Amino acid sequence: MITASVIECMNRDFAKIYAEMPVAEASANLIKKESLGGPVIDANGKLVGWISEQECLQVTLQVVYHNTRVAIVRDVMRTDVLTVSVDSDPLEIAQQMLKSKPKSYPVVDASGKVYGVLTRRRILNMLDKKLRELGQS
Repeated sequence: MITASVIECMNRDFAKIYAEMPVAEASANLIKKESLGGPVIDANGKLVGWISEQECLQVTLQVVYHNTRVAIVRDVMRTDVLTVSVDSDPLEIAQQMLKSKPKSYPVVDASGKVYGVLTRRRILNMLDKKLRELGQS
């Protein structure tokens, strides 16, 4: 049986995105961290939303092609964010990810503070590492 923790799987070096940040800056942060999306946090590091490349792309296209105003993250972020706790089982989350659930989740504590981001790729990397340790790769 493979055992693991969300803490060992999650990415702690995630894109820091704030609600009042211009979407262009959020896009640059996602690109820099090679992320498909990221948690939007307040000044205390608590989760207030989520923004994806898709929202960033949509806004950026409108700015470039239609000369619309520059949007801020709060204008386009999602606030109905599915999260996982630091105590969650990454294998159970992997099962959820096989369904129509998100490809990535912010990892939060009971107060809503974001500690990292858990993605399918991070779980797959953990499983690959565990299989190698067991000599089953």
